[in-house]
Amino acid sequence: MGAAKDREVYRQRAVLERVFVHKPPNSAFSYNKRPMPASLRHLSPLDRILSVVDQGLRVSWASPRATAASGRPTPRAGGEPAPAPLDPATARHVAGLMRVNHAGEVAAQALYHGQALVTRDPAVRNFLQAAALEEGDHLLWCAERLESLHSHTSRLNPLWYAGSVVIGAIAGLSGDAISLGFIAETERQVEGHLDAHLTRLPAADTASRAIIEQMKQDEVKHRQHALARGGAALPAPVRAVMRAVAKLMTSSAYWV
Repeated sequence: MGAAKDREVYRQRAVLERVFVHKPPNSAFSYNKRPMPASLRHLSPLDRILSVVDQGLRVSWASPRATAASGRPTPRAGGEPAPAPLDPATARHVAGLMRVNHAGEVAAQALYHGQALVTRDPAVRNFLQAAALEEGDHLLWCAERLESLHSHTSRLNPLWYAGSVVIGAIAGLSGDAISLGFIAETERQVEGHLDAHLTRLPAADTASRAIIEQMKQDEVKHRQHALARGGAALPAPVRAVMRAVAKLMTSSAYWV
């Protein structure tokens, strides 16, 4: 059964990696609008739920390399010498920031999974699942950086994942326009967090900086894709609640 599941994940990954390929006029970014293959479109609701549960278990307790991802290499600072070791206090601070980033990517991936679980539009599901694969890259990069700093990911990741899946499913049930608008607003807020972390990183930490800069580029792309698909602006109270939840998560994940 494990081998069959691995083959299915590999087949899905090969398909979803081709989603972001075509560029329409006047757009720097786009995605493949071709429908999903029949083997993916015809998964039963139970199959989709089990897939989300499987991803949650992988994200929460398995090795970071067990998480579905597109397989891109870890970003490196081009032309820069290997970063010098950080002093213990600085390393703890950087680890806290990267733990927050990892927890944020756990939540982002779960949001995409929850939304993909309920959408009825195969093209939207393609976009959501392909974006989740890129968030999987972010998870791996952050986890590897935490390992190099002799630190750990957030102990609260199961909570972040479960809660975000539920929130994503609720957004998805509100219709694709609201669901895509939720993505756009989430990514906009994530961009702000990443910008703040870039200012808080020590100048000598080129390894973390390269990862965060690539993550930011991907989040911008996801936001633009969601808006291009017709994402609607969310009401101010909803945006405020999203900021409050994000603040709770980031303040907790820095330490735990």
